[in-house]
This record gives sequence, structure tokens and C-alpha cells, in this order.
Amino acid sequence: MVKKISVFISFLTAGLAVFFFGESMLVWIQSFGQQYLLLTAIVATALALFPIIPYPIIGGILGAAFGPVTGSLVTWIGSSSASILMFILIRYAYQDYGLSLINRYQTTAKITLLFEQNAFMTIFLTRLIPIIPSILVNAYSALSRVKTSHYIIASSLGKVPSMILFATVGNAVFQEPASLILIGIAYFIFLIFVYAGHRGWQRWTRKNKRNASLEKQ
Repeated sequence: MVKKISVFISFLTAGLAVFFFGESMLVWIQSFGQQYLLLTAIVATALALFPIIPYPIIGGILGAAFGPVTGSLVTWIGSSSASILMFILIRYAYQDYGLSLINRYQTTAKITLLFEQNAFMTIFLTRLIPIIPSILVNAYSALSRVKTSHYIIASSLGKVPSMILFATVGNAVFQEPASLILIGIAYFIFLIFVYAGHRGWQRWTRKNKRNASLEKQ
């Protein structure tokens, strides 16, 4: 109980700090971010952990401030660090409660089992779609039995394209607005390739399972 209360108070305190000083943090990034790369990454992590200001806006500002390459890197570090931190804290304090709640109902237990069996690809793919709330993926993964290493790798890799997208769009808005159309087309093509790759991976997995089942017989 102590660790649950401690984590809750820590989240609440940090959340209130971002709520009251979020705009000031944003102004600071715009004014001094380029001079303090590490501190900017820490501020980006706080803003990603508590998205009072939508993180795509943060990524766009970082892209405009640092350029598409460094901006993408700082945006990715902030978002990935926030997700990992939230995952670790929720798992440390609330996994036992979460598992008891999930397993209370047969439907949620089955869904969670399927999720755990395909956790890496599921987390990776959900990260590729920016409209899926990050906090839901963080919390559900932490409350399940997904391996921490699998979560960190899949989540961090899956965030790469969208973070590059946010920073590149932010840079393009100020430097070359016409390139936004090409960026949108490129990202759409990328998602098609990801979907095709996922379908191929599913077919390969089913084929291997069938072969394994036949060998046992």
C-alpha cells in the first residue's frame, strides 16, 4: 500500500507541476532549448509524461528549434523516456492490482493473454499510429505480464517514425511548407509497408505453428 500511495503522490506532484508550468517550459524550449540539449530532453520527457500540451506540438517546436535530425532525436528521447518511466512505475506499484482486475473477467483475461503472446508486434504497431493514446499502451502493458525488455525495445522502436514525423513537420512549417505534402505521402506509404509486413509476419507465425503441430503428431 505504501508504494502505491508513494507513486500516486509522485505522479500527482509532477502532473501539477507540468499543469502550472507547462507553458513556461514550452517558452523556455523555444528560447533556450538549443543551448541546453540534455535539459531540453528532460523537459520534453516531463511534457510527454503529462501531455497537458499535445506532444505532437512539442515535437513540432523541437523540430523547428533544432532542425529535423536533432529535433527528431530529442523528441524521441523525451517520448520514449516518459513511456518507460510510466511503465516501470505502474508495474512496480500497481501490477498486482491490475492483474487481479483483468483476470476477474473471462473476456479481459483472454484478450490480455492474446496480447501477451503477441506483445512485441502489438506494442510496436500501436506506437506507429500516433492517434492511439500512449498512456493506454503504457498502462495496459505495465499491468500485463509483458517482459520489461520487450516493452522497452518495441515501444522505443515503434516511436521512431512518429517522432521523426512530428519534428520534420515542425521544421517544414517554418522552413519549407510545400514539403508537408511529400512528408504526408511518405508516411502513408510507410504505414502500408508496415501493415504488409505485419500481415506477412502473421502468416509466417501461423505456418510455423501448423508445422510444429504436425511434427508433434
